[in-house]
Amino acid sequence: MFDTDLNFPVEKRPSIHPKLDEMEPGPKLAAFLSMVDASQLSGYDRVVVLRAHQRMVSHYEAKLLSDVAAVSDAYMTEAEYDHETANDAAVMEIRAGLRLTRRSAQMKVDVADALTERLPRVAAALENGVIDLPRARVIAHGTSHLTDVDARSVVDKVIDHAPRLTTGQLTARVRKLCMTIEPEEAQTRYQHAVEERRLIREATVDGTAHLMVLDAPPNKTGEAFARIDHIAKSLRGPDETRTLDQLRADVALDLLTGRADYKTTGKGTVTLHADLDTLTELAENPGELAGYGPVVADIARQVAAAQQDNSKWRFKITDSATGMPVHAGTTRRRPTAEQARYVELRDQSCVFPGCRMPAGQCDIDHIDPWQETHRTTVVSLAPSCRHDHVRRHRYGWTYKPIPGGDYQWTSPLGHTYTTSGRTSSGRSPPTEV
Repeated sequence: MFDTDLNFPVEKRPSIHPKLDEMEPGPKLAAFLSMVDASQLSGYDRVVVLRAHQRMVSHYEAKLLSDVAAVSDAYMTEAEYDHETANDAAVMEIRAGLRLTRRSAQMKVDVADALTERLPRVAAALENGVIDLPRARVIAHGTSHLTDVDARSVVDKVIDHAPRLTTGQLTARVRKLCMTIEPEEAQTRYQHAVEERRLIREATVDGTAHLMVLDAPPNKTGEAFARIDHIAKSLRGPDETRTLDQLRADVALDLLTGRADYKTTGKGTVTLHADLDTLTELAENPGELAGYGPVVADIARQVAAAQQDNSKWRFKITDSATGMPVHAGTTRRRPTAEQARYVELRDQSCVFPGCRMPAGQCDIDHIDPWQETHRTTVVSLAPSCRHDHVRRHRYGWTYKPIPGGDYQWTSPLGHTYTTSGRTSSGRSPPTEV
């Protein structure tokens, strides 16, 4: 619910500095923010103040990490330890100095070391308030296995986009870039990880339990989830009281324990995106499984080769040079309209800023209400996950397609955002325009 004062005319409310949204973090911005009472501002200006405070938080997080690195430096200069030993000693110092757990202190030292030694552009972006700490951690962790040169190359390709990517989208983008730079190393790491696959059960504080398959091949987990999801959705009806999440959990356990024999047709749908050179073994570019993200080239080829025997796979093959689709289809006849298939392949995921729900699991939404236009064309349709679909109507968000295949969204408070370009994990991040 919005505050009641948002109903007051904007011109009667106090205004903020007109350049507040552009101010770099530092003493000047801190001074302006110290004089702001957000409760007296319009809804639009409250978002501007929110972002300004986030820039200040990022700025101070960078300063804190710099101080953490300085503690390690002190052990190298004063105790004459080598780099690794100094970092280890700094963990103990920071644990005691900040009253942290060993794990928390170790994480701070690791991120501080990565940003000061390996990734100066990430450190600068954090200090300037361009990105926040979670995004800095994603980049640092995602490139930790690369050489310094390759890690900086990945940063150069992703840092300008990072502010507009959610952490999930950024993780996928970094992972794909790492696979592209070192495809053989990515394949080796994948094989080693799969060799460690295992099933674990762990208790929770609520008296329930988690049952998890770790380090499994992503194509098999995709097939498994698609089948479970398909069966769960087939069980929904007017007399079914369980949520979809509850149904999925119950179906999975029933299948594993042999307590149920579900008589359903089909196995669900999994979507594969890959380029032609990779499928014909002329290149080792990563493929992508919708809802999961980038996969090594070998997995993409395995999926393509085995699709006739597995779940219903929807695929898009792209030209390696242009990235444009050269062929698209499904491994089995789809019981849906041609328009829906075109929209799902065109947009790949929910088109709300930052959402990564695969288009095949979304509603096909009329951009303008059908009751107003009485028009249903591929231009007037877009995939929208149920969560965002319901809330965009509930709260009054609107959106429209713009040149380049993107969408511009307008919030109830008047801010506009775009989903900019197709990324390795579908539609990309919010960008204010």
